[in-house]
Amino acid sequence: MRRSADFRLSTRHGVRVGRPLIVVHYLPPESPDTHRPAAVGFTVGRSVGGAVTRNAVRRRLRHLMAARLDQLQPGSRVVVRALPRAADASSRELDAELDAALDRALRRGARR
Repeated sequence: MRRSADFRLSTRHGVRVGRPLIVVHYLPPESPDTHRPAAVGFTVGRSVGGAVTRNAVRRRLRHLMAARLDQLQPGSRVVVRALPRAADASSRELDAELDAALDRALRRGARR
C-alpha cells in the first residue's frame, strides 16, 4: 500500500490487534476479489528512532510479512505499525509478535 487513503481505511475500519512490539490492522475484503492481491503497508514513526533505525525496522517487517502473504485473503488489507520497542527487538521476537498479531487479526476478521 502506498496511498494514505488505503492506510486510513484499514486503520479506521479494520480489526486492530496490539502487541508489545507492533500493532496490526486487518481489513478483510468486502467480497471475495481474486483479481486484487492482498495489500500490506508499514508505518514506522519517529518514536522508533532515526531514519536508519526506522528503515531497518521496516525492512525487517517487510521480509517477515512477505513469508505470510499466502495467509491473507485476496483483496484484504493489512497495516503493520511498529512501536518504539521494535527497534531493539531481535528478528525472532518480531517474528513471534507478527505471527501472534496476524493470527488473532485473521480470526477476528473472519467473525465480521
